[in-house]
Amino acid sequence: MHVLITGGAGFVGSHLAEALLRQGNNVTVLDDLSTGSILNIQHLKRERRFVYVIDSVMHRAVLAELIDECDIVYHLAAAVGVRLVVDSPVRTLHTNIRATELVLEAAKKKKKKVLITSTSEVYGKATKIPFHEDDDLVIGPPVRGRWSYACSKAIDEFLAIAYHREHGVPVVLVRLFNTVGPRQTGTYGMVLPRFVSQALAGSPITIYGDGTQSRCFGWVGDVVQALIKLSTHDGAVGSIFNIGSDQEVTINELAAVVKEETGSSSPIRHLSYEEAYGKDFEDMSRRVPDLSRIRTAIGYSPTKSLREIVQAVTDSLIQPNLRETEDASVAVNLAATLAQAD
Repeated sequence: MHVLITGGAGFVGSHLAEALLRQGNNVTVLDDLSTGSILNIQHLKRERRFVYVIDSVMHRAVLAELIDECDIVYHLAAAVGVRLVVDSPVRTLHTNIRATELVLEAAKKKKKKVLITSTSEVYGKATKIPFHEDDDLVIGPPVRGRWSYACSKAIDEFLAIAYHREHGVPVVLVRLFNTVGPRQTGTYGMVLPRFVSQALAGSPITIYGDGTQSRCFGWVGDVVQALIKLSTHDGAVGSIFNIGSDQEVTINELAAVVKEETGSSSPIRHLSYEEAYGKDFEDMSRRVPDLSRIRTAIGYSPTKSLREIVQAVTDSLIQPNLRETEDASVAVNLAATLAQAD
């Protein structure tokens, strides 16, 4: 197949590009590098089945041409990260909603399949655990800017379902639950790489809030394989799927695991939400997915424990040249795979 990945120079997008290339697909990446990085796809440039376009999804003419040329679109481009959402709510709303609308509009012309990545954030302040895809969404008030991201991604989902029902666009929707792994940065508020970086530097491991809030951390390799399988599963069209791990851990526990796995002597300290994000910030206390739907559809099951994930993230950060070595290895393996495909 020929696939297009919007936001393909990002953390998840770059791993997805690798996996699709390994399968012998032609992969085009569209990214404006606002939150992604060219370094994430540097090692893929030598592959003749790989093309990258540095431009915005908002550039309608470019987007339309790329979608016309592909068989399937993985729409990952979005404003991401708590810090970015809190600091730039207008950008968050405009980027997430308008970009998705443009992708669906272009896909409609030739009924191209579109897989859209949404987020566990859409469950908002819901208290029914675990979260099931058909549960009500309980989003906080507009005066709390933190909910602009959840609201924008929920609208993306409504748009996708509307385009599917009204115009016959084959769409698949996924809600990602705290995807983690190498190449993720703590720049925009991602907690695990931030904790690991602090631990390795001997700086205080800083927890926002009291640390009793819990999350489930999904390995990026598992998530990427799930995206690919769902995108080619006919029964997934028109449906929503949770993707991640269902192993719940408090942020206090996560900090302790990071400290232990890194062998760090860093102290653990707490910072109030107000100090970290401002007085209008709200958070959800728990975020746990019901994975029954995706298990039934594609036999999905997480493969890594939390400690294994923390160790993998640590390894990717502790050795300055590890990433380059891993990327070179990926490139060699890709070349061998593609040669066999030829």
